[in-house]
Amino acid sequence: MKIARIKTSQGPCFATIEGDQFHLLEGQPFEDIRPTGGTIPFDESLLLAPVDPRQIVAIGANYRKHCIECNVPIPDRPVVFLKAVNSLAGPGDAVVLPRIAPAEVDWEAELAIVIGKPTKNIEPADVHKHILGVTCANDISARDVQIKQDKLWDRGKSFDTFCPLGPWIETQANYGNLGIKLTLNGRVMQDARTDDMIFDVPFLVSYLSKCMTLFPGSVVLTGTPWGVGMGRTPAMYLKAGDVMTVEIEGVGPLTNPVVLES
Repeated sequence: MKIARIKTSQGPCFATIEGDQFHLLEGQPFEDIRPTGGTIPFDESLLLAPVDPRQIVAIGANYRKHCIECNVPIPDRPVVFLKAVNSLAGPGDAVVLPRIAPAEVDWEAELAIVIGKPTKNIEPADVHKHILGVTCANDISARDVQIKQDKLWDRGKSFDTFCPLGPWIETQANYGNLGIKLTLNGRVMQDARTDDMIFDVPFLVSYLSKCMTLFPGSVVLTGTPWGVGMGRTPAMYLKAGDVMTVEIEGVGPLTNPVVLES
């Protein structure tokens, strides 16, 4: 099942996608899917980020080949950081290169896990009961801020618009082995599968739950595969006019243009 969040005249609304129509849902779908009976044609509404998360928790260095390209050791435990919720962007929204750090902004295609119910101190075997579904994410990163200035990750990954999500939540994806790809201006930059993760989704969600309560609608970004701009020779970064598309098998494309902050 695909669950979208769309703009309506009454405000944001969740809806399932069936054929060429949105089927509107009552309330929030984190425990019960309650159709209202109302429908909107697919081409008459605007897709929003599929959730408005209370938390965006992210994992770094979680693909073996990405560690190799970035010259970092394979971690023995998950590398955890947070992205501020102001970084959220939806399908089609522009990623804005910040005025104070426009020169080394990088892309990172990621599988995002959407939490479906309060999650605290659970074991990996029970994680599937707490996941609503998956969506595409792009963990945009200002590398100069992240690596050269701060040597911590949160600020460089939390500028406005630095977390595009979408286009919707897929509730039936096999998140253990999905194709994940990013194209930049039509050129394939990242192309991998999620089975290259060092720490899989059940382990990650369980690990996080033993530190913090994860709330319904919260998002866990699970790391990016090889192919980022920082890892290329010479390094390659985003510029105004670029268009990025993240595609995850069975989920759908997430496309965002790039602009310079005015």
